[in-house]
Amino acid sequence: MPRVVPAVIRALDILELFLDRPQLSAREVIERLGLPRTTVHELLVTLVERSYLIAVPGQPVEYRLGMPLFQLGAAFAGRLDLVREAQLVARDVAAECNEAVHVAVLDGTDVIYLVKVDSTHPVRMVSAVGRRLPAHCTAVGKILLADLGRADLDAVLAQGPLPGMTPESITDPDRLRDHLEHVRAEGVAADVGESDSAMRCVAAAIRDHSGATVAAMSVSAPIIRWTAQAHLEWTKLVREGAATLSARMGYRSR
Repeated sequence: MPRVVPAVIRALDILELFLDRPQLSAREVIERLGLPRTTVHELLVTLVERSYLIAVPGQPVEYRLGMPLFQLGAAFAGRLDLVREAQLVARDVAAECNEAVHVAVLDGTDVIYLVKVDSTHPVRMVSAVGRRLPAHCTAVGKILLADLGRADLDAVLAQGPLPGMTPESITDPDRLRDHLEHVRAEGVAADVGESDSAMRCVAAAIRDHSGATVAAMSVSAPIIRWTAQAHLEWTKLVREGAATLSARMGYRSR
């Protein structure tokens, strides 16, 4: 097996310190990583020479990230494919619960389903990639609405009356706002027969490298299989699945 190069590992450790701090001095790097002073100074000089770090004059001299790291990050972000990555993660989640798993994005007042992995049960959710549903009636939609700022949410709700898909659908804007506060606090949303009386769903947010919510993942099952225990297990599973996909999209939890 090829040998791991310690100097490269240490250089990467230094660069990763800047994920939490915009600028650091050599002394702070030494204290955080516990490396010898000479080693840190040699690595800093090398990183500055290659422009991966920029030395900011002062007492003491501090360092900040350089343009090549932005270029590498932009190249990585440009090659990310949400649908491809979501398909891979959704398959793993579906394999764990043997229920339908969806990934959707917000489009105005609606959600559009980008990915669907079906269950193998004969009784299962009827849905399709590309399908559009009112966001407020779905678990994925409520997660995405809950992450909007107040002004953006008001703009969405101002686009017209909230249509109902079942008697359980929330069609009152004030009630929906209150409900979304609860969703925001819990970090998950549920669809308890609001889009289809015979189905139940639970969803969690997917975030990108900037921390913005870009999509949502859900587990959906017929009410006949939606027990209290299953609800707990699938809530945990969809949280984990959304977190895995978020990590693949570059999100770094604090």
